[in-house]
Amino acid sequence: MDSRLIILLFVLSAGSFGFGQEIVESMPWDASKKLTWADFKGPIPFGAVAAATTASGISYEYSANLIHHEVKLDFKVTAFFYPNESWYKPEVCDEHVLQHEQLHFDISEVFARRMRMKLRNTSFTENVKSEIRKIYKEILEELEELQDKYDWETNFSRNKEAQGRWNAQIKEALERLPK
Repeated sequence: MDSRLIILLFVLSAGSFGFGQEIVESMPWDASKKLTWADFKGPIPFGAVAAATTASGISYEYSANLIHHEVKLDFKVTAFFYPNESWYKPEVCDEHVLQHEQLHFDISEVFARRMRMKLRNTSFTENVKSEIRKIYKEILEELEELQDKYDWETNFSRNKEAQGRWNAQIKEALERLPK
């Protein structure tokens, strides 16, 4: 018996967005393209204390073929940056702060790669939809925890020594983890 299940795109990000009928502008992560301040198009929220905010996250899509109780999975996992939800205060931001914000996006890519690895290494059952959702939820929880830890340890980029350690750690993770 051969049945085909197709699941469309799920998007959830470290930020929270109202997804209605409008199309949300997004940029996929690309090792050859670094963020610039021109990419940060969102309005500065009233009373915002932070110097900048990077809205990034992970989306996935997949199709699953069930053949004789064995699931064959094709998938795509992408880290995205959301320009219209990302903002900065030009009067207090410099290249150092931009590098800090870029690393938030890079951290999203690290977790996209972790999710790809997890999907490659999992034997799915007929409950593939719920199993993938569970993996996605776990990845997002870990992503949010690490994003928060990154901000606290670097004091939002002000601790340059900690920032340097994080830069090296994330660079090493991107080099080590398969795309």
